[in-house]
Amino acid sequence: MNPEPVVLITGAARRVGAEIARSLHAAGARTMLHYRSSAAEAELLAAELNALRAGSAATAQADLRDVETLAQLVRQTVARFGRLDALVNNASSFFATPIGAITEKAWDDLIGSNLKGPLFLAQAAASHLAEAEGVIVNILDVHAERPLKGYPLYCAAKAGLQGLTRALAVELAPQVRVNGVAPGAIAWPEGGADFPPPEREAIVEHTLLKRIGQPADIARTVKFLVFDAPYITGQVINVDGGRSAHL
Repeated sequence: MNPEPVVLITGAARRVGAEIARSLHAAGARTMLHYRSSAAEAELLAAELNALRAGSAATAQADLRDVETLAQLVRQTVARFGRLDALVNNASSFFATPIGAITEKAWDDLIGSNLKGPLFLAQAAASHLAEAEGVIVNILDVHAERPLKGYPLYCAAKAGLQGLTRALAVELAPQVRVNGVAPGAIAWPEGGADFPPPEREAIVEHTLLKRIGQPADIARTVKFLVFDAPYITGQVINVDGGRSAHL
């Protein structure tokens, strides 16, 4: 891979996405930090990374549900850095959709951010990634295979992304590798309403390592797939403390 590869990371302003950006940047990558509404956080992160290595980070705003903006996001990245070596589809909406309360708006949001956006962004980036013999890493969820009650639409969207990961590996081979990382309990949803303390305790108890993971656990795995896995494609790595081994 190019000595200073260029990586486009969606949802990079905060939480797991920001940790992925820091990890890849520390490994030598130049980073395009995508955000939808977290402009201030994205600019702060870009400033942090540019202070470490001048001109190595930039930001770009886009709504991943809007297909027209996705090709522009790729063009912005290539115009800023001259190439594109890796795409990390991290951005994701997550909220409950119990049967009987699912709306078309919820469909557009969850399918749009978790499946539609990654598909059309990968399509827009494919020629640049092929030229660089690059890589796509999709951030999935262990509940893509083992659904979480109350979240059927989110689980279906992530299951679609898991299928898309393997399909893209077939479509884009041999020039582009495509893999996925499926987190378990890494960072609890903000606000605390989705997983109150008793549910959190039950999840931890059911996890073989008896603790939740950290964003760095995901970031290290993404870095491995981007930089150190030239013979791995079409695969999904669960990073869940062993939880999916006996769900």
